[in-house]
Amino acid sequence: MLAVLVLAGAVALAGCGARGAGAGGDAADGQTFSIKFSHVVTPATPKGQAAERFKQVVEERSGGRITVEIYPNSELYGDKDELQALQSNSVQVLAPASAKFTTIAPALQVLDLPFLFDSVEDIPEVVSPDSAAGKAIYESEALAANNIKVMGLWDNGLKQLSSNTEMRTPESLAGLSFRIQPSDVLRSQFESWGASATPLAFAEVYNALQQGVVDGQENPYSNIESQNMHTVQSHITASDHGYIGYVLVINNQFFESLPADLQAVVQESADEASAYNREVAATLNEQARTTIEEAGTTTILELSPEERQAFKDRVVPSVWQQYADVLGPDLIDALLAEQNAR
Repeated sequence: MLAVLVLAGAVALAGCGARGAGAGGDAADGQTFSIKFSHVVTPATPKGQAAERFKQVVEERSGGRITVEIYPNSELYGDKDELQALQSNSVQVLAPASAKFTTIAPALQVLDLPFLFDSVEDIPEVVSPDSAAGKAIYESEALAANNIKVMGLWDNGLKQLSSNTEMRTPESLAGLSFRIQPSDVLRSQFESWGASATPLAFAEVYNALQQGVVDGQENPYSNIESQNMHTVQSHITASDHGYIGYVLVINNQFFESLPADLQAVVQESADEASAYNREVAATLNEQARTTIEEAGTTTILELSPEERQAFKDRVVPSVWQQYADVLGPDLIDALLAEQNAR
């Protein structure tokens, strides 16, 4: 399958990714390139705004030699087919949640570990490129083998629990079903709390909640509000129990086809967009929470430190250690040591 995808990528690259000659060297006069950037959320979200910043910076710094076309809200590809589209060069850039890489790079599930962060202030340090978790992402041999290059990590903040039931203790989740991203770690998380989990594409979540296909879900406030999930969920528990990190990736064959100066432009633009994303994520989540509160459809429950710890004790270290063989025992040991040091 991989060989077919790589061959398809080569064919697509010749036809639609780059125009002109001199790939990998200095660009000839008039040579231009086009990047299609597909994602599954609205332009108003942290990912959506960072994508627009990436487009702006790339086009400005390249002097128009690279154009970026953005396709938000699953307009071009959705959760189920965007990675295959990236590998075949049908799109050149994506920023999927780390859970989407489960089948090709299971170690990226490190970002799905519950309570990996105690607050948003922990994120930059825990997932920096030279940290234990960061190396599992930026230096992933599995992604490289699938023609995928990591350019950055974007935040969407910490996840909250929502359902039509007040959730103050792990026991209150017993018997409920929750939508998850396709991640074994997330399934184990909910099972540890006595709930069941159903993987669904992001675009399907609102209808699934409205129709009772699932009882609840987990997402940052900005995703909950932008998809109107709060209008069909009467309760949100401010649990900050998990993280949604988007891995900014590019088709590596396309990237290497760019002249050296434009490769630098694309990576520098990704760095700037990543810094911008981190700035806006916290603000947008705060604004989204306020919008949800003002809508009056949903009660937001604040957990006491002891109540949050009860949720944490059910999954840390048990769920972390359950995936030591997948993520690497040394990585789990390092992360547990970091937790104890904080």
